[in-house]
Amino acid sequence: MATLRQLEYLVAIVDEGSFTRAAESLNVTQPGLSHQFQALEREVGGPLLERLPRGVRLTPAGRSMLPHARAALAEAGRATVAARRAAGVSTGELHLATLYSVSSGVLPPVLGLWRRKHPGVRIRLFEHRRSDEMAQAMAAGQADVAVGPLPEDWEGTARHIGAEEFLVVTRSDDPVALSDRAPRVRLSDLAEREWVHFTPDSGLSDILERACDAAGFRPRVAVRTEQAPSAIGYAAAGLGPTLVPANTIPPHFPGAFLRPDPPLRRQLTGYTRTSPDPVTASFLETLGEHAPLMPAHVARRLRTAERSVRRKPRGLPTRQD
Repeated sequence: MATLRQLEYLVAIVDEGSFTRAAESLNVTQPGLSHQFQALEREVGGPLLERLPRGVRLTPAGRSMLPHARAALAEAGRATVAARRAAGVSTGELHLATLYSVSSGVLPPVLGLWRRKHPGVRIRLFEHRRSDEMAQAMAAGQADVAVGPLPEDWEGTARHIGAEEFLVVTRSDDPVALSDRAPRVRLSDLAEREWVHFTPDSGLSDILERACDAAGFRPRVAVRTEQAPSAIGYAAAGLGPTLVPANTIPPHFPGAFLRPDPPLRRQLTGYTRTSPDPVTASFLETLGEHAPLMPAHVARRLRTAERSVRRKPRGLPTRQD
């Protein structure tokens, strides 16, 4: 059976691109590394790497084995950290998987609060474009905890956080932002507009496409970006409306944002593969209590706009330019 050291050598050789650099990175002799790697190949019954003049290339067997080797090393590292935590040692690393939009909106204030309670614990962040991609990585043992939509039929522990609301963001003088319906908008009213969209490999692209499809149209694209903060900037600059989680809108935002009618929300959870250790449980508690699903500055502007609409006398013209 392959040892963890042999799996570590395989991963290092692939990542470094050569036996020589792998030995240097691991601080071992090259003959010793080669001997252990040959033993691993004998164990699996065939070559895992093809030696090239300028590097190495995985064989089909090597490509099959590599993700399992990475998962085994990650799991071994977490086992050590868990044992230290159970013994009362608040050091090591918290491995955290999340989505890009959650990383930019929800996590910064939560991690700031949590890190003050656990200054000796480092945070290693794994950011993903899509929730299904993140779920697969979690199932393979990538992280201690994931923050995002809960995968179907997840068998581990889950802590419900709440629902984040998606808002339409656009320029401040957009006619839809000055209409008598603001701060609400029907997406169908934006069917003829060009949108600030997301790259096809982004989960936000799927959310925008589904929302527009439910409203009866397919969004025309003005520009595509991968990140919600970039989409917000392009929308405020007048390239077109976009659809983003409310918690990604920065304070003092100069543009306009509106609630889709009907509302669009996404449920977020913190989930683990096994029962959380004390440090992971502490993070989940902080996440559940302090996650800014609807930031105060966004909620305040929406309330002010809604009160303004209710106070308008009926029958008087509203600005439509």
